[in-house]
Amino acid sequence: MPAQIVLLVIAGILALGVGAQWLAWRFRLPSILLLLLVGFAVGPVSGLVPAAMLTGTWIFPFVSLAVGIILFEGGLSLRLSELREVGRAVRNLITLGVAVTFGCASVAAHVLVGFGWNAAFVTGALLTVTGPTVVLPLLRLVRPEGRVGTIAKWEGITIDPVGAIFAVLVLEAVLLVNDPAAGAAHGSTAVLPYLLEGLMREIVVGVGVAALGAAGVVLLLERRIVPEWLENPLVLTTVVATFALGDWLQHEAGLLVTTLMGIFLANQSRVPLKRIIQFKEDLRVLLLSVLFIVLSARLDPSALSYAASPGPLLFLAVLIFGVRPLAVAVSSIGTGLSWREGVFLSWMAPRGIVAAAVASLFSFRLAPLYPEEAAALVPLVFLVIVGTVAIYGLSITPLARALGLARPDPQGVAFVGASRWVRLVASALAAEGVAVLLLDTNPQNVRAARKAGLPARRVNVLAEGIGDEVGMGDIGRLFAVTPNDEVNALAALNFAETLGRAAVYQLPARALPGAAETPAHLRGRPLFGAEATYPDLDERVMLGAAVVPVHIDADRSWSSFRDEHDGALGLVLVRAGKLHVFTGETTDTAPQPGDVVLALVDEPASVAAEPAAPASVPPTPA
Repeated sequence: MPAQIVLLVIAGILALGVGAQWLAWRFRLPSILLLLLVGFAVGPVSGLVPAAMLTGTWIFPFVSLAVGIILFEGGLSLRLSELREVGRAVRNLITLGVAVTFGCASVAAHVLVGFGWNAAFVTGALLTVTGPTVVLPLLRLVRPEGRVGTIAKWEGITIDPVGAIFAVLVLEAVLLVNDPAAGAAHGSTAVLPYLLEGLMREIVVGVGVAALGAAGVVLLLERRIVPEWLENPLVLTTVVATFALGDWLQHEAGLLVTTLMGIFLANQSRVPLKRIIQFKEDLRVLLLSVLFIVLSARLDPSALSYAASPGPLLFLAVLIFGVRPLAVAVSSIGTGLSWREGVFLSWMAPRGIVAAAVASLFSFRLAPLYPEEAAALVPLVFLVIVGTVAIYGLSITPLARALGLARPDPQGVAFVGASRWVRLVASALAAEGVAVLLLDTNPQNVRAARKAGLPARRVNVLAEGIGDEVGMGDIGRLFAVTPNDEVNALAALNFAETLGRAAVYQLPARALPGAAETPAHLRGRPLFGAEATYPDLDERVMLGAAVVPVHIDADRSWSSFRDEHDGALGLVLVRAGKLHVFTGETTDTAPQPGDVVLALVDEPASVAAEPAAPASVPPTPA
């Protein structure tokens, strides 16, 4: 095939992958579902991507390595401190849950799909994995409250290496039983000791190589042996090298190595990882975009018709409505999970890239023994991937909302700073039904906010993991409004990872005239317009200004209100329950009839008293 055609196909896959990710973000859809549909469209449906390009010995090592990098990035998000509350539930899900899923899925594959028992056992084993490639995007979409999100995150990341290793051991056992030469060497009754020996080798190699890689990275970064511009390439090279070493020492141990290496690095305090985490997140998006399109485009057109037959469809239904709820129910025993949390976890088991990659590999290895089952394995697994991603992904958001576990489009505001004028703005927002949370290191400001009935926490907003500590379930925006411009900028950068840069705002605090401002790329979006500053708002409130709601209708426009009240400053706008912030950047906050504008208006001191927060304001967090 000409090199120019190959280059065009590669560029097209990247463009389609990133485009599918953007469409998923734009319309709040599961990105994996769109990527799979794009892969089907350019592969088995239209043939735009030639199947010959996606075959060969390179495909499986590439997919395995990419999955290893993705698992490393997922491991960087796991804090061992989280296990104090959810450790038992996570442990049960990756042990008891895997066992229940394996047993029930194997029986279903035998009864409903017609697989022989050996092929059914292999199918049940490889369908125990879910994985961060599908779970984490759904969690970002739903943003569940409380511990259920932490449980789902830990299960989704740790079950990938656990499930992959278990599936490999089951496959090896099946091949051992059916290989006369191996059976003579090991004995027909030696399958269980053989599996236990393989499991121990996986654990020893995984822990040892991961610890070696993590220690090497920490040593090099702590002693500054490499410059900053080489840190990310160094870490990526180390991840690739440890993955390859682990996989060479023990088959499929590379996934465990990279996951543990990420966890080890995430839980050390000797070197910062913020720049590395950002780089790995960007790399993960590209790898996911390529992997799902490539693997789905490899399917044979006949696989699509097989997946639509009654047996596989019934198998999918049993996995979703029977096997997963049973696995969660068994795993929930003794964990204290509520029925709402159990229902949510029962509806959070989409299969992802590991199942797709392992199915392709297993199909190749099973073909000499079970040609019919091997040919049906890949389309069956892709049916499960597409079905679970579509059903869970399209329904998990309304389900979480109905269970009271998530607010997928939170409108609340977290204020970094709780001075007097900030409390006035927060009270006015609370009166309009907008959730607020005030964060400050000043104990007097925190006490005053709590006395006014506002949720307030005395915390350091620059601390690592602060978003998880304070709870961001109702919070969709951050207002950095301290009198220190550098603190505001750092807070905006810290929370941009959780909320996104578009939802992080910063009020300038020019205490010294003519002082150099923080560079634009390190700041949040301008808050309350380009001319608003902390000293100006603080002085106006001290002189008696008040925050008042302005109801816009046919008889009162925003411009007429400003004519009546010279100097009135628009702060935020509430439209149909959604919050819009005055920034001076765009025109989407142009008030219309039916809107409510919260404005700062110069009034007599008697009007400026802080209004009492309504009874509906959430109680102060402990």
